[in-house]
Amino acid sequence: MVQFVDVARMREWIETTGIETIVARLVDALETDFARWEEFSKCARIASHSPTGVIELMPVSDGQTYGFKYVNGHPLNPKAGLQTVTAFGVLADVSTGYPVLLSEMTLLTALRTAATSAFAARRLARPDASVMALVGTGSQSEFQALAFRRVLGIESLRIWDSDPGALDTFERNMRPLGFEIVRARNAADACAGADVVTSCTADKTNATVVTDAMIAPGMHLNAIGGDCPGKTELDPAILHRADIFVEYAEQTRIEGEIQQLPPDHPVTELWRVVRGEAPGRTSAEQITVFDSVGFAIEDFTALCVVRESLRGDSGVPELDMIAEPEDPKDLFALVSAGAAALTRAS
Repeated sequence: MVQFVDVARMREWIETTGIETIVARLVDALETDFARWEEFSKCARIASHSPTGVIELMPVSDGQTYGFKYVNGHPLNPKAGLQTVTAFGVLADVSTGYPVLLSEMTLLTALRTAATSAFAARRLARPDASVMALVGTGSQSEFQALAFRRVLGIESLRIWDSDPGALDTFERNMRPLGFEIVRARNAADACAGADVVTSCTADKTNATVVTDAMIAPGMHLNAIGGDCPGKTELDPAILHRADIFVEYAEQTRIEGEIQQLPPDHPVTELWRVVRGEAPGRTSAEQITVFDSVGFAIEDFTALCVVRESLRGDSGVPELDMIAEPEDPKDLFALVSAGAAALTRAS
């Protein structure tokens, strides 16, 4: 039997546990898994692109547990009343190959993305960071705000989006939760005075949403919107001024902001900072960029946290997904009665 976490159960877990508490758990788990980075078998995600978006598979294994996520990215979906991103994930036992968990990951991906951003910022942002600019206030923005409050203590937000409705939604959701929110006139106004700039827009295009002139010494950029070939948000001049940190360079050079740079431009994989093999922030004036495209280990970590959190919960249903005859070498036995009946009828 396979443990099944559907949307209703995921919502119940999030609402009863609390987003900020879950983010804290995820950050601790990410720290542990990034520290054992070399134990994982890794590959860049497998992407199927179309004119309207992309469908991706993100597999990884630590030798004991295998996991993958199915995720799409279709920027035009909201015009049809659909989500831009949807996802589900699976964990399996490597020793038998049997799946053990099937989970929704649309909500969980929002949580793990926010947790990963805050996890990186804890290493890369200035310790005294207190103001975050959100350039793009779509579906990920509220989760980012809550994650940065829990991990970095940020309460002051400067927000901008090209869609006034998205700004309205963000304010409606976040003001009751105690944030100080300034609604900026444009992206430059949002970045003015910010210590952290989170850019997260959805259009699949090479855009310059954040320009070099908007970035002051000491800023940390959490660049999470550019996540596939042909989709970027940052002025390349920023990248030449900054120290750049990535999850998995092989994937980020294809999909991240650094697709705009020569293939040998120096970047640092975040796991090396966690392990103490490379420095993170080294000065108050340093500009840091976390060029985050999302990587399978983060999804693996999130699925493992869900599985552990719900272990023994009688409210989690199980799915009968494995056809198991009494004799494992006689699969036909499971359907032989039907075959015999049809033969007699004919």
